[in-house]
Amino acid sequence: MTSKILTNKLAYLDLIKQELLLPPKQPTAPLVIDMFAGCGGLALGFEAAGFRTIGYEMLADACATYRYNLQSYCYQITLTTASDLVDGADVIIGGPPCQPFSVGGNQRGLKDSRDGFPTFLSAVDRYRPKLALFENVRGMLFRNQAYFEEIVIALEKFNYFVEWQILNAVDYGVPQRRERLFCVAHKGGWKWPKKTNLSLHYTAGEALGELALSAPPESKFLTSSMDEYVKKYEKASQCIRPRDLHLDAPARTVTCRNLCGATGDMLRIRLPDGRRRRLTVREGARLQSFPDWFVFQGSENSQFNQIGNAVPPLLAKALALSVRAYFVNDRCQNTEQQFHSIVPLG
Repeated sequence: MTSKILTNKLAYLDLIKQELLLPPKQPTAPLVIDMFAGCGGLALGFEAAGFRTIGYEMLADACATYRYNLQSYCYQITLTTASDLVDGADVIIGGPPCQPFSVGGNQRGLKDSRDGFPTFLSAVDRYRPKLALFENVRGMLFRNQAYFEEIVIALEKFNYFVEWQILNAVDYGVPQRRERLFCVAHKGGWKWPKKTNLSLHYTAGEALGELALSAPPESKFLTSSMDEYVKKYEKASQCIRPRDLHLDAPARTVTCRNLCGATGDMLRIRLPDGRRRRLTVREGARLQSFPDWFVFQGSENSQFNQIGNAVPPLLAKALALSVRAYFVNDRCQNTEQQFHSIVPLG
């Protein structure tokens, strides 16, 4: 993905088709361990950049989605600090459960039993990859800043340099304003990916296209009582602009809650006839930059949860290309040669 590509402003569906095309699998390509892998949003970006991935995920439906769409295997496992992972990985990536740090999860941090960071840190310590990367919600830098500092100190004790930034997916071609924390542990020479769209943000309308004006058979419409609830919610929240999906702008952050929750915060489309309906699975996936060939497994709610929890693949690929560029460093020259020029650096 390059600035030049997005300056030319490809049609959105052409963009994700081009950028997330999976190259032929190469058994000698650098290997990435993907912890807490979910449905494979991060892995899709890394595989599109020429890496091999191996996933580890506790949820059966998410594992099934990963296996169905990607060129690698995903182990269904509840990870612990003692879990054995594949040997020989160059990179460890992951999204340790964010509930301990998200507003929706009440931000209990280290006191939350859902905390996956001890497991992530244990894997980095035991397998010592050339680079480790994790994603989490912005809240980790605020109410739980002290715990984040503990994580940074732990990684530094493993002899890594540690850097972090809040990246907004909309700056990398994703039609959604989604700020997330990314933290990278490396051996020196890391550079964050440059913004790829030069402020030419893709809109929800460009992502959804004709879908936004239709009512497919599976559509779920808001009832009159739900419409009334939304009206009261927006009044109480002092919304200047109704919280329907606006097709002339990027979407709000796509989450599990606003994809499948019947609340005033729900992502919804107002049709030309005035009716409101919830987003479909495919519409939610497009807003997250999943290409249409990527098929989700499980019930509708399970699919919504997989989408809402994922790292947008376009942003994941931007990060993966920065990892490739990092490997060009003399210290990692042998790793870069393993790519065999499968995917040229942008």
